[in-house]
Amino acid sequence: MSLTFLFRTISRDVVKASLCQHVQSLHTGCQLLAADKTLLMKLRKNTGYTFINCKKALEKFDNDIARAETWLNEQAQKEGWSKANKVEGRKVKEGLIGLFVGDKAAVMVEVNCETDFVARNEKFQELVKDVTLVTLAHHQNKTQGQAGYIKSVLASDQLSKLSVGEGASLADQVALAIGRLGENMSVKRAVTVGVPAEWHIGSYVHGGVSSQSEVAMGRYGALVIFQGGKEGEQKTLGRKLAQHIVGEAPVSLGNMDDLPCGESETRLLPQTFLGDPSRTVAQFLRGQEARVLDFVRFQCGDTTSEEAE
Repeated sequence: MSLTFLFRTISRDVVKASLCQHVQSLHTGCQLLAADKTLLMKLRKNTGYTFINCKKALEKFDNDIARAETWLNEQAQKEGWSKANKVEGRKVKEGLIGLFVGDKAAVMVEVNCETDFVARNEKFQELVKDVTLVTLAHHQNKTQGQAGYIKSVLASDQLSKLSVGEGASLADQVALAIGRLGENMSVKRAVTVGVPAEWHIGSYVHGGVSSQSEVAMGRYGALVIFQGGKEGEQKTLGRKLAQHIVGEAPVSLGNMDDLPCGESETRLLPQTFLGDPSRTVAQFLRGQEARVLDFVRFQCGDTTSEEAE
């Protein structure tokens, strides 16, 4: 075998081996890149943050998605407080009403943002859900062991202080949402009710958004507290009454014997019943052997009495 032939054979084998290693390296690199992309998409879906920030977090923590998500939330909360200070004072007339009815207890909240676009965002709706359930938990803890009808109205400053666990407050949750979505937001108001065993709670939300959450959300909401009703039909009755309250916007209850004062009637019981214009609400209730005891109506963007002052 000639020396020239031997060198050619060795060179060919070296080149071949080098090429195989290079291809293998490229192939492995592609696998890593695909894995990184999968983590990036997952982190983006979990948090709602931008791709750039998610990529930065994964790089910072060597693709440890749990640590990356924790860090992103911490940064967003810090940034959120900074943004909250910058956007403070900007009008928040959009948003959602959140409503949940449990076992003899219910809660309704209003959470505001600047635009309808953000109100339709899943992350904003998560905030509405958190506010609703945290407020209900606060009500249940505070009223444990108490009997009778219990109603509590909470203003923005009271809601902001409620705990969401691990030392965080609802104010922190709002800051986190501001950091994520970049708009001014506020937890405006809430009402919670608890009723005795023989009473019922009706509810209705209008202009609702499709949500997988157990919390109903929309532009308008109503809770109605009532007694009686035909056995097995209380849920339907409660919904009809709450629909009327949303649609006709009464401001007081009135009495069962009150006479209607015309189209501008603002008392619930003398109003023409939305579900049957031939009768008043009082007449409808007599037919159902029921009596309304209280009601609450929220409309997103309403001016509250505190704001009016």
